[in-house]
Amino acid sequence: MLILLPCNPIFYIDMSQQPWALLIPMANEETDFDIFIHALKNSIDNLPGVSVFLVVDNASRDKTLQLCQSLSESDKRFHNVWAPENKNVVDAYIRGYKEALKTNAQYIIEMDAGMSHDPVELPKFLKFLSQGYSCVYGSRFIKGGSMGDSPAKRQSLSKIGTILSNILLGSSLHDMTSGYQGFHRNIVELFTAKPLRSKAHFYQTEIKYLLRKYKSIEIPIHYKAPSPRVSKNAIINSIECLLYYFWRRITFRPISL
Repeated sequence: MLILLPCNPIFYIDMSQQPWALLIPMANEETDFDIFIHALKNSIDNLPGVSVFLVVDNASRDKTLQLCQSLSESDKRFHNVWAPENKNVVDAYIRGYKEALKTNAQYIIEMDAGMSHDPVELPKFLKFLSQGYSCVYGSRFIKGGSMGDSPAKRQSLSKIGTILSNILLGSSLHDMTSGYQGFHRNIVELFTAKPLRSKAHFYQTEIKYLLRKYKSIEIPIHYKAPSPRVSKNAIINSIECLLYYFWRRITFRPISL
């Protein structure tokens, strides 16, 4: 069940709600670290009950790890997660989710660093998770959403990815590739227990497809400043995963959680 949410700047949240967690893969964030953390703190200062997991691995070549360590020592809401065993960004996301599951968090939200995802939008995710939606997906392609200063090639890639996914997989989301999303705890337990086929950018699409039977809603987000390019290997992996799930669908063996 999918519901679309038009843009609305005012959100009232009952903060007697359940504890929640936020996971953020961090790689080479030194330049914008202070800007992002300042914005994040401004948002979560009004959202009690949060545990923030900053996942760092060998993909990071600058001082991101040291900055995350210092932050976790000075602010107990933040937890540095050093994960050198990660082989790709999907491993980083899943590691963050598994760390969040070790707490009593009932809502778990995933976002990117570097201000690609704006922390000011976190209350919207909590609002609808607290209203009983199992999955809350950020969308750049509904009214009120945008891709900001994203290069034209990246915008086209995201839109084409969504169109192809909806055609081949029979899904109906307006944005199948966005990574700003939140879930109830039981949903996270489901997909972290299942090996995923994606190794890169198809990860968010795969999650959305596998969770298509759960009550979900799309909310507008403002996305900006992504990486200017997507690697060839990431594109190949996306195509392979998409064709795999398409083949399962047309042979009457669709997979869902």
